[in-house]
Amino acid sequence: MQEVVPINATNGTPQHTRVADALSAEDTSVRLQAALAAGSSADPGFLEPLVQRCATEPDFFVRDMLSWALTRLSPEITLPRIRQELDSERAQARSQALHTLSKIGDRSAWPWITRDALHDTDDEVARTAWRVAVALVPEDEKKDLAAGLVTQLGRGDRAVRLSLSRALVDLGDESEAVLAEAAEHPDPAVAAHARATEWLRHHPETGPDEAKRVVMLGPERAAAADAAAAGGAETPNTAEPVEPAQC
Repeated sequence: MQEVVPINATNGTPQHTRVADALSAEDTSVRLQAALAAGSSADPGFLEPLVQRCATEPDFFVRDMLSWALTRLSPEITLPRIRQELDSERAQARSQALHTLSKIGDRSAWPWITRDALHDTDDEVARTAWRVAVALVPEDEKKDLAAGLVTQLGRGDRAVRLSLSRALVDLGDESEAVLAEAAEHPDPAVAAHARATEWLRHHPETGPDEAKRVVMLGPERAAAADAAAAGGAETPNTAEPVEPAQC
């Protein structure tokens, strides 16, 4: 059962009260319509209810609508309030605030993407921070960002690792040197992840399924599996769980 948290509107008009109440409704469709209504009106009075709901909303589509509604408001009032959420104790509040920043796309928010955000212990927060950082980073700070991101190689499950690889790939040539160094790392998980990321840099046409496979197996094992399949030999069992050190 979802957590129901009372939401307070910024002022007491009947419309604000109705929408704030609807954002807390048990019915997902009601919450979705409420977020749509708030975004359609672009009324600053909905800022606080929208931000509050972002921290607790369990449904992905409603959360995305909440972020869209926030992008409809003036950045002058939205950005300072979102910045506060980056220090929230709730991981979802931090993650959704970062996601909303990516939707707004205001580069003035770049200094808010701190080392703590990029290294957040919550995987979803960190993944979102990586994506936002790549979108907002100034050109002259890309190398430093790549150096910071590469320290996270080998972290998490397949989805987390692919997110990090995509972020490093999106930094282009700025990540080349740090990936080459990481490919020689004594930790086999870090080294394999670095080699897989470098492989993806040189194969930008790779689809998401193949990219996940390469990140999971490493480019060498993925190539060996393909060669075995093409030669009619027994294909290595890639369906079995792979130990993190081998991903």
